[in-house]
Amino acid sequence: MKKGTLRWFLVLQVALLIYSTCSIFNKLASGEAFLSPRFILFYGGVIVVLGTYAILWQQVIKHMPMTTAYANKGIAVVWGMVFGALIFGETITPRQILGAAVVIAGVILYVLADREVTEK
Repeated sequence: MKKGTLRWFLVLQVALLIYSTCSIFNKLASGEAFLSPRFILFYGGVIVVLGTYAILWQQVIKHMPMTTAYANKGIAVVWGMVFGALIFGETITPRQILGAAVVIAGVILYVLADREVTEK
């Protein structure tokens, strides 16, 4: 494994966690009157989150293969499920848990396969 790869993998995961908070702001804004101060505040949060994510994403793809970075984007769906349950009290079904497990397993398999290819 290249020096610093683990560091950038962790930065990628933090970036995806930040990106997934966009769904929180979107859901909060959807409950407000259009163009009300709270609506604008929540959508301002979306802009801040997306701007932060864009900066982190650009740094990540400088230091790791783009295919690996894109393969990890599926993790944002899992974070969305977690946020939905913790913040909005949404129910997570066994099928959703199975789906999240499949996504995580796919990401792990892809990263391991990509690591084997880059080490050769």
